[in-house]
Amino acid sequence: MAGTLTQPTAKTVTTLADGRQLIYYDSGEAVPRDAVDLRPLDPPAHGSEVRLDPATGAWVTVAAHRQARTYQPPAEECPLCPSRDGRHSEIPADDYQVAVFENRFPSLAGPPAALEGADGLRVSGPGAGRCEVVCFTADHDASFADLDERRARLVLDAWTDRTAELAALPGIRQVYCFENRGAEIGVTLAHPHGQIYAFPFTTPRTARMTERAAEHRAATGRSLFDDLLAAERADGARVVLAGEHWTAFVPFAARWPYEVHLYPHRRVADLTGLDEPQRAEFPRLYLELLRRFDRLFGAGRTPYISAWHQAPAGQEDELALHLELFTIRRAADKLKFLAGVESGMDAFVNDITPEDAARRLREVAP
Repeated sequence: MAGTLTQPTAKTVTTLADGRQLIYYDSGEAVPRDAVDLRPLDPPAHGSEVRLDPATGAWVTVAAHRQARTYQPPAEECPLCPSRDGRHSEIPADDYQVAVFENRFPSLAGPPAALEGADGLRVSGPGAGRCEVVCFTADHDASFADLDERRARLVLDAWTDRTAELAALPGIRQVYCFENRGAEIGVTLAHPHGQIYAFPFTTPRTARMTERAAEHRAATGRSLFDDLLAAERADGARVVLAGEHWTAFVPFAARWPYEVHLYPHRRVADLTGLDEPQRAEFPRLYLELLRRFDRLFGAGRTPYISAWHQAPAGQEDELALHLELFTIRRAADKLKFLAGVESGMDAFVNDITPEDAARRLREVAP
């Protein structure tokens, strides 16, 4: 992978007071970014651990130190706002466009190390990897949907650049870019931001998808994701919107009340594989999807999770890049809770048919 920034984008790399990396991304010409972090910070606490569940083969991260992380501070104490008026935050500059920094309370951190547990039942090791925070804007009261296309493209470039660099770190298996929005989701900081996890293992959902993709290729000789996208575009009942290079649709077996998948028409393994036409069109379609989510219930901003699925190392020919966007809200005054069936058995029960969800998302077009 090559960490290229394909539009005129300036990248400034610096460090925070405790040694963590901070990166500013700016559209157009370089902006002076020489502000220094003046906070008296101790080294960040790490100490996470990964443990293998012998019954499922899934890795679980144990990160007890995160209990002390910042939780829903008032706006005037937000650590993601710029440093202004004598108040120092995680961003030393008094303004910024997009900023990415290492999380002070990471679930995963550090280089890979040997796993322990020769009996196969208690396999564990240090929680190696990296966790980063992506600040989409300096405006505390904004959201991603409020960005213009130029800024959304800058975020896409930042995601791409970080994917390339993190995937090249020793021991990294998968890079995951995502956004949680809304207190209902469990967001601890209200400022518009997302996160990036560089995992030392393949996540369970990705492992299941790549296994299904391999089975489909063995049975048909074709890509599962090419066939899936072609079938949805041909059917049309669940297509929400489409451009020349991307299509957004509600999946046939959607798990969430309102769930949309956004696929590039030309299959790529990860964000670094997108070409310029795909990059140029993405901001318009993605922003429209987010704004439609906000219009669904007439109750302000809709809580959601936005998740980029990228191929893990060694599976570039099987898993195709796509974005999944979903909300846990099923009505203006009702949330979809993962109770006994979903949490206990991982067997989802959807309260809304995918076809009705797609129709509703088409109806709220401007």
